[in-house]
Amino acid sequence: MTKVFIDGSAGTAGLQIHERIARRGDIELITVPYEMRHDLDARREALNAADIAFLCLPDEGSIEAMTLVESGVAVIDTSTAHRTAPGWEYGFAELAGRRERIRTSKRIANPGCHAGGFVALTEPLVRAGIIPPELGVTCFSLTGYSGGGKKMIAQYESDERDALLDAPRLYGLGQQHKHLKEMTIIPGFETPPVFCPIVADYYSGMETTAALFAKDLNGTAEDIKEVYRELYAGPVVHFEEDPGEGGLMAASRLSGRDDMEITVAGNDQRILLIARFDNLGKGASGSAVQNMNIIMGVDETTGLKLGGRI
Repeated sequence: MTKVFIDGSAGTAGLQIHERIARRGDIELITVPYEMRHDLDARREALNAADIAFLCLPDEGSIEAMTLVESGVAVIDTSTAHRTAPGWEYGFAELAGRRERIRTSKRIANPGCHAGGFVALTEPLVRAGIIPPELGVTCFSLTGYSGGGKKMIAQYESDERDALLDAPRLYGLGQQHKHLKEMTIIPGFETPPVFCPIVADYYSGMETTAALFAKDLNGTAEDIKEVYRELYAGPVVHFEEDPGEGGLMAASRLSGRDDMEITVAGNDQRILLIARFDNLGKGASGSAVQNMNIIMGVDETTGLKLGGRI
């Protein structure tokens, strides 16, 4: 029986992880009473009694939590705090070599939502030499409002909400979004992408795109598809030749699921790389549970909500 503690279990990510593992027979959940969730001694005891601990906290909370870890507990951090930190493994198992490193690591940095989609699209192509690392790339990414956590969910679901929430909203306008470091370092780019995240009036689901000019690449759209076909054969991340929506692609298509769909669109001159997934699934809690399963040595899809190939 694997002992698991979720530090920050009352937050959106923590609740979603709990939902995926609460009824599993191979896990013993360690809990701290709600009124003691900020008690350092109680958290220290719970963290060090666990085999695997999830940190579902703001960055500063995750950094503080790591000062409490005294044992050999494996830590999966869902915050931004450690995604590019030395000694931490980036927890996107489908990337070349990552799965085995996750399996043996005690420090896993769970990918960010927008960033996970962008990394899935670009890291394999930089590794294959198709995208030059010095190339400037533009990324547009749509998300449902649950990606903003409890405060944003409350704003969107309020009976007295601002009418401006009825339309999609662009944010990160200063090009200083906290995901940019991860989106640069993990794929191997020399400069950060131009990143345009957009939140819209639907609960969950994400559609991340990387826009490329074919003339800037060392290969063709077919070369890109071949890389994706080989790497993303499922069950969690799968390449789709044609999503089958008549030339449209809804960002909410994979809402409620833990898998990710990779698609290549465009033409001979301009290419769109597209990742669709749930910002709460492969973009957060689903990915965290997948990483836990890998550490445990069980089927990595255990407890995940997968729709299979569309």
